[in-house]
Amino acid sequence: MKVLITGGLGYLGRNICYAMADEGIEAVVIDRLEDPCDYKLDGCVFHKGDFGDEAFIEKILDDNPDIEIVIHNAMVSAVAVSVVHPYDFYNQNVVKSMKFFHRLKQRGINKIVYASTASVYDSVRGFLVTERSPIKPRSPFARSKYIMEMILRDYCDAYSMKVLALRYFNPIGADNKCRKALPHKPGSNILERLVKILNYEERIFTIYGDDWDTRDGTCIRDFVHVTDLARANALAAINFDEAFKKASPSTNYIPLNIGSGLDVTVREFISAFENVTREKVPVMIGPRRKGDIAGSYAGLAAAKKLIGWEPQFRVEDAIIDVLNYYELL
Repeated sequence: MKVLITGGLGYLGRNICYAMADEGIEAVVIDRLEDPCDYKLDGCVFHKGDFGDEAFIEKILDDNPDIEIVIHNAMVSAVAVSVVHPYDFYNQNVVKSMKFFHRLKQRGINKIVYASTASVYDSVRGFLVTERSPIKPRSPFARSKYIMEMILRDYCDAYSMKVLALRYFNPIGADNKCRKALPHKPGSNILERLVKILNYEERIFTIYGDDWDTRDGTCIRDFVHVTDLARANALAAINFDEAFKKASPSTNYIPLNIGSGLDVTVREFISAFENVTREKVPVMIGPRRKGDIAGSYAGLAAAKKLIGWEPQFRVEDAIIDVLNYYELL
């Protein structure tokens, strides 16, 4: 099997590359980062370029006619940033992606694993969301991903494409094997922010609101280890055809939650970090951020049934793996 991975050298992408290598899946990887051809990983071939560059994509497909599945992970993905810079998010996540998928359709590639987001969901009582929970994206980022999901549903109906849309919750952590073959691009997630406090790069950690309707007033999140998330992509590729055979009712479009299945508040996460590091985190309370919701966490039954995936790591594992990666333990 050969897959094409877009955005393969970003925070999520490089871990997906590690997962592909672990499973023995041959991967063609594209990214806009500088000098990607200098990076080596067994089973992965890197190319510098933009998935929106039609000539570049045509050459990649010409050189690799045996690509079976495309994992589209090239995206811009910060909720707060999307509120002030919506154009960048709609251009990358919708306009360029729509044209990219049309190009794949023209080339006869009809198996897609699409990186979506759990922020498409509405708030629900009890915070547990399944793939059938109400949808209400509240930020340009979330709306851009859901718009693309709707477009892909239409592509599936019209062009006989098949799509597994992986709705990521809140990825944290680093490669659990502490590999450094690929460039590290720190994410903007809560754990990376706490590491900056530990390194004295920032002085204080801001909690965005402590008056949410949760057990301690701070937002509830589902923090999934990035290694688990990456393995979900590998299993989605391996079990792609089987997933659609198992789906009931029959469909060409399947959304799947990819999370830990655990609800953790921001205060609880900070406490877990303090327990691992034995360091006290200075905290201040800031205003709520536009686009945030009180919380959600993932129901995972569909992912387990259809692609044979379930998470293996805890929040504490993710914290330890990041600290090991940065050589702070």
